Amino acid sequence: MTLLSRRAALLAPIAAIPLVAIRTRPAGAAEFSYKFANNLPAAHPLNVRAGEAAARILKATDGRVEIRLFPSSQLGSDTDTLSQLRSGAVELFTLSGLILSTLVPPASINGVGFAFKDYGQVWPAMDGKLGGFVRGEIAKRGLLAMERIWDNGFRQTTTSTKPITAPADFAGMKLRVPVSPLWTSMFKALGAAPVSINFSEVYSALQTHLADGEENPLAVIDTAKLYEVQKYCSLTNHMWDGFWLLANRRAFDKLPPDAQEIVARELNQAAVDERADVAALNAGLRTRLEAAGMAFNAVEAQPFRAALAEAGFYKEWQGKFGETAWAELSAATGGLG
Repeated sequence: MTLLSRRAALLAPIAAIPLVAIRTRPAGAAEFSYKFANNLPAAHPLNVRAGEAAARILKATDGRVEIRLFPSSQLGSDTDTLSQLRSGAVELFTLSGLILSTLVPPASINGVGFAFKDYGQVWPAMDGKLGGFVRGEIAKRGLLAMERIWDNGFRQTTTSTKPITAPADFAGMKLRVPVSPLWTSMFKALGAAPVSINFSEVYSALQTHLADGEENPLAVIDTAKLYEVQKYCSLTNHMWDGFWLLANRRAFDKLPPDAQEIVARELNQAAVDERADVAALNAGLRTRLEAAGMAFNAVEAQPFRAALAEAGFYKEWQGKFGETAWAELSAATGGLG
């Protein structure tokens, strides 16, 4: 037998092995394993509910789709992770519309000052036409936004000097704000002196009176212990913010149709569950912060709206967002100046 014929004889049994018997992945491994990144602690309701959804998805897809959570910015900053999402290195990511606006400008429209009175206006708008418009704009950038936005909460104003009861109380106040044109524009229009400071430096800035006050949801005021350096908490509800659950379009489209339906259904349900969690958490946080020494006061929104309108704030941002988006916001909120 020649060398060539002996080699053929040795290879013959291998060639006879059916291709279906060759594993392309380890036994028991998911066919699709996707990373879900976010910037919130593991104990936050968003991650708790996302974890529950991931378990339901794994079960409903018979183990085909595995979603692994990466909380607390484990995969990088918001900017870094957004880039990873767009490239496909990360498949799922929750991001504030106010930050997403660097890529999708209309995504920050939910943060227009004193637009939403309460959640009774927020959810119909964001689950309805306004949210649909923003999702359409997101889709133009090659990303998919799930139908239900997750809750981050209304932002409140804390100060060390006096409570905020009327627009005039902001006059000359050194107020810490994130680095964002929307925030800076709004508080300047109210007569404040906004100071852009990284969040990691907020506590010391308030402690040393580099800033007199700041604004954040109650959960942040609590977890950052800002009550130690702030006396008053005025329930201004001046901005509402949420987290869009974004998916890399190419990765989502790779899922079989039945898996797509399951993933979307369970993640949207988790968002609705998280909303209820945040509402309950905020109700308890006021009591907790009052016990820590903060004085709370309610604020009537209409005088602030009137002040912003007179200063040209709404007209400026109407031009930036465009007539279609602004019409939807106005319809949802009863009109703005």
